[in-house]
Amino acid sequence: MPTQDIKFIAADMDGTLLDEQGQLNPEFFSLYKQLEDKGIIFAAASGRQYYSLMDTFSPIKDRMMFIAENGTLVMHKGEELYSCEIDKASIKQIIEQARSIADAQIVLCGKRSAYIETQNPQALEEFAKYYHKCQYVEDLLDVDDDFIKVAICHFGGTEELVYPTFDTAFGQTHQVVVSAKIWLDVMNAKASKGAAIEHLQNTLNFSYEQTMSFGDYLNDLEMLKASYHSYAMDNAHPKIKQIARFHAPSNKDAGVFSVIKRELLS
Repeated sequence: MPTQDIKFIAADMDGTLLDEQGQLNPEFFSLYKQLEDKGIIFAAASGRQYYSLMDTFSPIKDRMMFIAENGTLVMHKGEELYSCEIDKASIKQIIEQARSIADAQIVLCGKRSAYIETQNPQALEEFAKYYHKCQYVEDLLDVDDDFIKVAICHFGGTEELVYPTFDTAFGQTHQVVVSAKIWLDVMNAKASKGAAIEHLQNTLNFSYEQTMSFGDYLNDLEMLKASYHSYAMDNAHPKIKQIARFHAPSNKDAGVFSVIKRELLS
């Protein structure tokens, strides 16, 4: 499938577009302008909060597309293009389940803000990386917002210590995904980065064959499946390498940049 027909690129952030220190290569903004001049939409597709993404891409935040919170919220030029919410009854059940797991730390993700009920210093330091608009509350169950995700952090590893419990309790009714070694997200059953991209394909009139995406972890699986030009980073989870059509160099070797330059800008 020819890459000259690409109309849309989505890249995960941590472990993909960002380097091993979690930093964005300053060269990105020049790359973005070149893609923009060719009429190609570039979207940051991340588990990170919308407000966090806006800060990372602040020089172009008014032009950029953001697929935030693992696909539950898509924003472009300050306008909501898509969202996938969780009903408040489910939120209560998810929070109560998370509270039953020792050392699990909860972030309740609303459209207006993220909410936490811990003051654990290690957790606060971790939350600050991804949630730039975050409020402490006495009880998460008292919060009023439109909720799009519940994120659970466990420093012992979520794939081993959180996922089995949550898959059993919510796997049939919600999207439960390990999004990083110490993070797990619970969302609406229909929510994923892939679902968000399919919505954009239908509303912005570009096709599966005109879609390129890059990812490294399990929350990127549906996004890669929604893209013909699907790239797993060299540092990706083994399951992601199995389903991606192509491989890219690792994030520490600026793999997203090298593929885009070779395939679209050379």
